[in-house]
Amino acid sequence: MNKDIATPVRTKEILKKYGFAFKKSLGQNFLIDPNILRNIVSYANLTEKTGVIEIGPGIGALTEHIARSAGKVVAFEIDGRLLPVLEDTLSPYGNVEIVHQDILEANLAQIVEEHFADYEEIVVVANLPYYVTTPIIMKFLLGKVPIARMVVMMQKEVADRITAVPGTKAYGSLSIAIQYFMDAEVSMIVPKTVFMPQPNVESAVLLLTKKESPPAYVIDEDFLFTVSKGSFIQRRKTILNNLQSSMPDGKAKKEQILAAFEKVDMDPGRRGETLSIEEFAKLSNALYEDFFIPQDKSRK
Repeated sequence: MNKDIATPVRTKEILKKYGFAFKKSLGQNFLIDPNILRNIVSYANLTEKTGVIEIGPGIGALTEHIARSAGKVVAFEIDGRLLPVLEDTLSPYGNVEIVHQDILEANLAQIVEEHFADYEEIVVVANLPYYVTTPIIMKFLLGKVPIARMVVMMQKEVADRITAVPGTKAYGSLSIAIQYFMDAEVSMIVPKTVFMPQPNVESAVLLLTKKESPPAYVIDEDFLFTVSKGSFIQRRKTILNNLQSSMPDGKAKKEQILAAFEKVDMDPGRRGETLSIEEFAKLSNALYEDFFIPQDKSRK
């Protein structure tokens, strides 16, 4: 087996060889502990029939561990300076393809069709850039990409928000948006010391597994997320107050909002953090006809 990239000595050698300097703006923190990487890959449960999408491979530390277990890896790297590095470090692995593109601009359906047609399942495995963690995850979920699961490293605080349950401080619109599609659990807490350079925050590895079906029926998913997001704009305020402020013409439509609460037998004096996904689904369905804006449908 090839010598691991993810050791302090080898990482420093590679950085020195290419004169590479970290860019804070890209959230570059490279992992330098092979044990952590092996654990991440084990959570992903990869086989030769698995196709993997990776985001931000860096110098290839995680990529090589994925490549040893998966059938194929397509890794998106936004930093052009890393392309020659990856060509070098990943040269032993013929099942890796590097795409020089921002994942947020990629056509994921096309990527899946071009690269993974012959694979039984597609999995996302990544040490995500912390400044764009949420947009990346939501791009996969809202884009209806056939992802079986995601094993992603992120800021621990964000992982706590994603996995939070109703009635807790961390619970909010992000918890609802992701848990609508995926079962979420924190697999591992990762210390700052296994990164180069060390980040200022604690990290966590999150396992997201696709649900067989959503936890509740909704007329329009985008509208559900609009309602749930609007319900948390000021956490200390009631859902009624928040929806009056956040929904189009909300103040003028107070009676319609109250009627929706009555229809689903819900107290408008509750706070957003007390509602389950199922309750938000019922409320959004009741509000749909009065507040849905047709042009929003173009996003679907």
